[in-house]
Amino acid sequence: MIPGLTPVQALATNKMGSVFGTATSAVTFYRRVRPDLRTALPMAAAAFVAAGAGAAVAAALPAGVFKPIIVLALVAVLAFTVAKPSMGRLTELRHAGARHYGLAVLLGAVIGSYDGVMGPGTGSFLIIGLVSLLGYSFLEASAKAKIANLAGNLGALVVFGAHGSVLWGLGQVLGLSNMAGGYIGARTAVARDNSFIRVVFFAVVSVLIVKLGWDVLTGR
Repeated sequence: MIPGLTPVQALATNKMGSVFGTATSAVTFYRRVRPDLRTALPMAAAAFVAAGAGAAVAAALPAGVFKPIIVLALVAVLAFTVAKPSMGRLTELRHAGARHYGLAVLLGAVIGSYDGVMGPGTGSFLIIGLVSLLGYSFLEASAKAKIANLAGNLGALVVFGAHGSVLWGLGQVLGLSNMAGGYIGARTAVARDNSFIRVVFFAVVSVLIVKLGWDVLTGR
């Protein structure tokens, strides 16, 4: 964290940078994967509203309290994915009609709330939810997750911006870096297969576990 920044300012400014990155990824995935927007948009709308609500209470919640819970949740996600090697290779939807869309909206609302309050691992939680609960392949889940993640970042940014917590200049610098990373990551994911995305998913979750675990141990 930059010296002098409060935890809320750091979270708020990071949301601005994340908007640039997730927008770039979402557009790239949409142009090349064409995810079903009938599922993605309701989920994104729920994430937008829920993330805004989460951001509204973020200042009152000590982030350190939640980090051990997040680490345990990420470990559970990683173990679950390892235990099911065939999961996410193909899209085999588990539900249809109202149940399918209802679960998508619920997923967007729950992960969106978390995104507004904390944020680390949001994309991973969305992907594993779409793969395990709804039956999407990792590629299709990634495309839909980016749309919902973008909406969540926007919802949180609106609230943080209204409260004056965003450092706009720093956010723009972060945004440019995130755009480059988002574009390269999305292009690479689309060019490869679901097995590659699964490996990247493992790597990202593992890094998050180590990073957040270290924060817990050192009291950050």
